[in-house]
Amino acid sequence: MIRANKHFKKLQSSYLFYNIAMRVNAFQKANPTAKIIRLGIGDVTQPLPPVCIEAFHKAADEQSAPETFRGYGPSEGYAFLREVVAGIDFRSRGANIDPDEIFISDGSKCDCGNFQELFSTDSIAAIPDPVYPVYLDTNVMAGRTGVYKEGRYEGVVYLPCTAENRFIPSLPDQTVDLIYLCSPNNPTGSVMDRENLNRWVSFARESQALILFDAAYADFIREDDLPRSIFEIEGAQEVAVEFRSFSKMAGFTGTRCAYTVVPKACMAYDENGDAISVRDLWMRRQTTKFNGVSYPVQRAAEAAFSERGRDQVRGLTDYYLENAKIVRMAMAELGFETAGGVNSPYIWINTGQDDWSFFDRLLQKASVVTTPGSGFGNNGVGFIRISAFNSRENVITAMERISQIA
Repeated sequence: MIRANKHFKKLQSSYLFYNIAMRVNAFQKANPTAKIIRLGIGDVTQPLPPVCIEAFHKAADEQSAPETFRGYGPSEGYAFLREVVAGIDFRSRGANIDPDEIFISDGSKCDCGNFQELFSTDSIAAIPDPVYPVYLDTNVMAGRTGVYKEGRYEGVVYLPCTAENRFIPSLPDQTVDLIYLCSPNNPTGSVMDRENLNRWVSFARESQALILFDAAYADFIREDDLPRSIFEIEGAQEVAVEFRSFSKMAGFTGTRCAYTVVPKACMAYDENGDAISVRDLWMRRQTTKFNGVSYPVQRAAEAAFSERGRDQVRGLTDYYLENAKIVRMAMAELGFETAGGVNSPYIWINTGQDDWSFFDRLLQKASVVTTPGSGFGNNGVGFIRISAFNSRENVITAMERISQIA
């Protein structure tokens, strides 16, 4: 008799965004003429940068000739992309990252979810609350948690992120092994400064813990004194890995390309306390389970780092940040407390009421989709997240509709 993984039974009945999609679909079916504006899921709406499209076409054309055709590529990514990433995203900011410490993938969601496979199931995970659900759910699936009670899983160390601590997680008062951090944060839009990151790196070094640092939204940071990478912090290469994505940076949500940085100095430990290279573990995992990102996609990603590409990427992120400013100011004018929306495309809003009821009200009365905060954790109760990923016209219209019913 084939048996199911019992840990899947601990999960909530459906993934947050699947639940939202079901409600939106039901509303659309009942109101077929309603023009729904979706500011919930963080999916981009603007086209890929022209320089990426040009590189995409050129690489696709290369596949038509025997002398330029490429079959299987390296599981860790082509050298041309890894080298440009290392130079522009890290070395230019004083982070000494080598190309062979960079692993190209088809999405940071996949990497964030898969990376925990490398570690024992009795490892204790510290996870912010509220949080991107993938961090928590994949640890549940792996059997690293106990049962679900009153909105939380036993065996997980939750790091409260509230208005009182500016939605920046504080150090835990107990031993942990895996530490999930996200900056700029999804969902709250908060950004960790150097002092915050120094504190976490020191904690990880002292406790021999590992930080899984999600920097998928780093390209939205505009304040020069804020770090874009955890590797700008001294000692981080010994205790951290970092996840990056082209999805929001260059509009690759449908094209799929990301990368994870695993420094050679980063170690885990076996049952005898002997050090094991985390980079080697990830290389072994990827070469076994992953066949790499397609050549045309990697050429398109490389083009995003060209001089033209960087200008065009900056234009895209500026566009969404202006949308975020419009949302933040409109909601503040309506009397709501807001966070994020400055160095982040997400605006975190205190509704002062039940968040799913507020979500339903915006959907039913304004045909606007947001994301209820309780879907991100107990500390998200009463909040909603609004995404700036839509057209300027739709964002302005959505704010006008909300102002009429708020």
